[in-house]
Amino acid sequence: MGLRDLLKKIFGSGNGTPPDATRLSGTSANSLGSSLQSLPAGERGWITLAEAARLFSTEEAQYAFGDYDEAGKSRLAQFASQYRCAPNFMPTEGRLYFVRNA
Repeated sequence: MGLRDLLKKIFGSGNGTPPDATRLSGTSANSLGSSLQSLPAGERGWITLAEAARLFSTEEAQYAFGDYDEAGKSRLAQFASQYRCAPNFMPTEGRLYFVRNA
């Protein structure tokens, strides 16, 4: 067994690309909640930022969850608390991730 094979065995296949998180349903708050409940604890799923803005904010998508959108941030926080998850914005990906708490 060569060094390269040994390193692959120790550290994995060398693919380096983790599998993508689960795509959650963002059609309604109820469908998102159902999708979240089906995630195993500690796993993450995502919806688009546009879907998140439509579900939780009254601001235009580009301003949703910004400095002046306290109501949108509050609705999102209440939702996350209800479904025992933590939201994580990733603007460069255009996604809002949710990690299901244990």
